[in-house]
Amino acid sequence: MKQVHQYLFTFWMLLIAGAMLACGGPWRDGYFRKGVDRLTQDEVTEKFGPPHTVKKPVLGGDSVWTYRVPLAEKELSSLHFAGLANATTQATSLMGKPGEGPKEMLYCYRYTLTFDEQKILKQWKREECVPGTHDTLNAN
Repeated sequence: MKQVHQYLFTFWMLLIAGAMLACGGPWRDGYFRKGVDRLTQDEVTEKFGPPHTVKKPVLGGDSVWTYRVPLAEKELSSLHFAGLANATTQATSLMGKPGEGPKEMLYCYRYTLTFDEQKILKQWKREECVPGTHDTLNAN
């Protein structure tokens, strides 16, 4: 009977770990990836507000929108193991004084969205606002 409980425990732990791995990366990446050839400018504006910059050609053609977004290390991790550490830190901080614990480093990223003349998302990319910042700050 004890062996059955061990198998069940292992099964659930693997299932939870797999679910966490599937959720890696910034949620915006998945939103835009799934939205190519489908999302409209109005839908993006409804979700994110007005873009920080807009380049719209006077004579027609694709328009390019830019959003600047702060992202934490845990959002950037493709495997999302940082989420486990963060959950532990949050649980520990609930038992201690509020505000204790390390502060998360935020990095500036730029989402560049290209829309066609029908205002449908055609492509997107995410890049650092200042290229190399993440690597430079984490070189230690």
